[in-house]
Amino acid sequence: MLHILIGEDDYSIRQALEEIKKGIGDPTALMTNTTVLDAQLTPEQLQNACSTVPFLAEKRLVIVEGLLARSEAKDKAKTGRKAAQNEREEEYQSIATSLKQLPPFTELVLVDGKISSSNPLLRALAAVAQVRSFPRLNDAGLRAWIERRVKTAGGSISPRAVGMLVRFVGSNLWLMANEVDKLVLFAGGRRIEEEDVGEVVSYAQEASVFALVDAIVEFRAGAAQGWLQQLLRQGAVPSYILVMLARQVQLLLRVKEMRRQGMPRSEIQGRPGLSSDFVLRKALEQTGKYSTSRLREIYHRLLEADLAIKTGRYDGELALNILVAELGQGAPPAKAMR
Repeated sequence: MLHILIGEDDYSIRQALEEIKKGIGDPTALMTNTTVLDAQLTPEQLQNACSTVPFLAEKRLVIVEGLLARSEAKDKAKTGRKAAQNEREEEYQSIATSLKQLPPFTELVLVDGKISSSNPLLRALAAVAQVRSFPRLNDAGLRAWIERRVKTAGGSISPRAVGMLVRFVGSNLWLMANEVDKLVLFAGGRRIEEEDVGEVVSYAQEASVFALVDAIVEFRAGAAQGWLQQLLRQGAVPSYILVMLARQVQLLLRVKEMRRQGMPRSEIQGRPGLSSDFVLRKALEQTGKYSTSRLREIYHRLLEADLAIKTGRYDGELALNILVAELGQGAPPAKAMR
């Protein structure tokens, strides 16, 4: 069966992927029958991965990251060039044809970010795939998500506490899930109130992330390693640290661009992710120090590390230590992390 999971809500996409894995069968057998591929594969490589008979199991799982985005990028880049258009169409058709003929023992999952409804490969596969879209939650959707998460965990929460969580944490569901779970434990069966959110949803880790970004950008390897180890000792998991680092670098790039356009502070603060005085103040402090090219370099390396962890090439903590050490020293990218 072919599954397509797309959207800006990476947390919900990963949850949906876990549901697919659970539905396949024995997790131990699945470990030896799972193949993860990136968007640079050829139609032949994809066909081979999907047609390989599972070992001592009924099903094989094949996960491909970024294939739809790749076809979308090519579609935009080659518009108006006849020969390139023909080549592109042949590639799409070759991939689409192979995916429409999946063997019954293969579960194929295409995972991507925000994809246009006019994406040629998506349109070619929509009729034979189970397509699920996960857009970033708006305010009402985020509030409903928090309430469901609290209820599922056996707790309850006041509307004002929900609003405070939305203001403090924002739409990052990885971070929100962690904070909600802490609040449910802290409340111990009673309703979660605003005071609980103020006490539990601390900015201690966020402040450490700001300091870690500072050290990385300024090539202070020793300090960067120190901040990383402090975050790990505080209980932050590698995926959380990566998410927070990527979020912070994204914020710095956005603020840098808005300041270049001459936007006033009041207008910048109205943008998503910048409503907190603490976050905005730190972002404004940092944007003047760092070049856009350096921030982009760090952001792309974070994405590489995230992929290395998710594909099992590196343990999460090891990947973070390597990444922080290299970026802090200004070392060239490690080939194994790509």
